[in-house]
Formats: sequence, C-alpha cells, structure tokens
Amino acid sequence: MDDLDRKILALIQENFPLVSRPYAVIGEKVSCSEEEAFRRVMAMKKAGVVRRIGANFDSRKLGYVSTLVGMRVPEKDVERVAALVSSYPQVTHNYEREGEVNLWFTLVAESKEKLGRILDEIRTQAPEAELLDLQAKRLFKLRVHFDPSEAGTRHDDSPS
Repeated sequence: MDDLDRKILALIQENFPLVSRPYAVIGEKVSCSEEEAFRRVMAMKKAGVVRRIGANFDSRKLGYVSTLVGMRVPEKDVERVAALVSSYPQVTHNYEREGEVNLWFTLVAESKEKLGRILDEIRTQAPEAELLDLQAKRLFKLRVHFDPSEAGTRHDDSPS
C-alpha cells in the first residue's frame, strides 16, 4: 500500500462522497483521476484491505431489534452451521472464534418475534449446536477509525 492508497483509505472511512460520481470527488481530493481512485479502491477490496463500502444505520432508530448470538458448534459442523447462519440476510456479522463458544453472529430483525422465529429455525436446522441468545441490556457503540498512515494502529472514541 502506497501513500495514495493511504490517503484514499483515510478519506473513504469517514467521508465517502454521497454524490453520483464519488470516485471523481475522491480522485480530486487525493490528486488522481476518477478511474485511478476507483481502480485502487477495488484493488484494496480484492486484497481484503477494504471489506465493505456502505452505509451504517442505527437499526434501533429505524424500529429494528438486534441480538448477539454465541454458538457452541462441534468442530466438524462449524462450516455447515456458519453457512446456514450466513444464509439469513438479517445476519450482519458471522465469525468463528477459538474457545468453547466458537461461532458468533449478530442478528437484526423487524421485531422480537421475528428474531425468535429465525433463532428457532437455526436451532431446528442445527440441533447439534447450542445457541446462546445474548440480547443487550445496555448498548455501547464505538466509532473506530483506522489510521492508514500508522500501520497496525487504530483510533476510537471509546473512553480511556
């Protein structure tokens, strides 16, 4: 990653232009062409440096409910159960972790009833897994900003 990639990353994390030609604006701000800005972002996405470009919404303010789910899944079934979980469009994150509870995901739905139905479906389709529904009692939301000029560091607005 060179200095131009770092400038582009810094810009798109916080101020992705909401215009009809965002890469033209990005290119103008970092002194390259629209095509070069687009090509570089797509290359960083392909390399896994950029995972997602999209809006973040406060689902609660839109009337949705969410939960964090931990699962104890036998190692031999993790791939199948993870694919099952990821097949639901209401799942926003799904990842494997080391430890007894080895599969974690977040689920967002229109109502608690819908959340319950989805969790029941997952339980039915993955009876070998133990599911822990960990609905938040209090929500903490951190905004994290990765500084591409300082490899391996990040800055967030969490209290010290």
